[in-house]
Amino acid sequence: MLNIVIFGAPGSGKGTQSARIVEKYGLNHISTGDVLRAEIKNGTELGKTAKGYIDNGQLIPDALMIDILASVFDSFKDSKGVIFDGFPRTIAQAEALKEMLKVRGQEVSIMLDLEVPEDELMTRLIKRGQESGRADDNEETIKKRLVVYHSQTAPLIDWYKNDGKYCHINGLGTMEGIFADICAAVDKL
Repeated sequence: MLNIVIFGAPGSGKGTQSARIVEKYGLNHISTGDVLRAEIKNGTELGKTAKGYIDNGQLIPDALMIDILASVFDSFKDSKGVIFDGFPRTIAQAEALKEMLKVRGQEVSIMLDLEVPEDELMTRLIKRGQESGRADDNEETIKKRLVVYHSQTAPLIDWYKNDGKYCHINGLGTMEGIFADICAAVDKL
């Protein structure tokens, strides 16, 4: 199975490129953001808990995310693989994901790091907030999310480099050009 972690700061294009990867390679897509937004919209207990963290620009607790992830992963039958979008976000989550997959006889095939300069991220996220109405896409929350990204999530780059799974992707340019770079990396596997 082809299991891809797509990685990058908020606004780097993970969701956009994930959809293209799913279409081309026939993978299942697990977007922790989409899963959590559905829980919030449906008013579940998990959704209410998650909303409190998200509204403050904080990450969801690891144990909660791993349980959700394992359940969604196990729901896919006859899967060619999965793209993990928005997870892991910490080294502890990466270790938990590695263990969760190992128990199932699987592993992460590659981690694609979409790198985009911070000023461009801010522009993209503010525009997305205006177009979609997403409450977490406002300047104050975006700044908090980027601080969390740099302090807690960016260290994953070295973790995946050490695991031999890291691949840098320039996240600036056309969607087609970025996708071509992603395909070149995935096709080498």
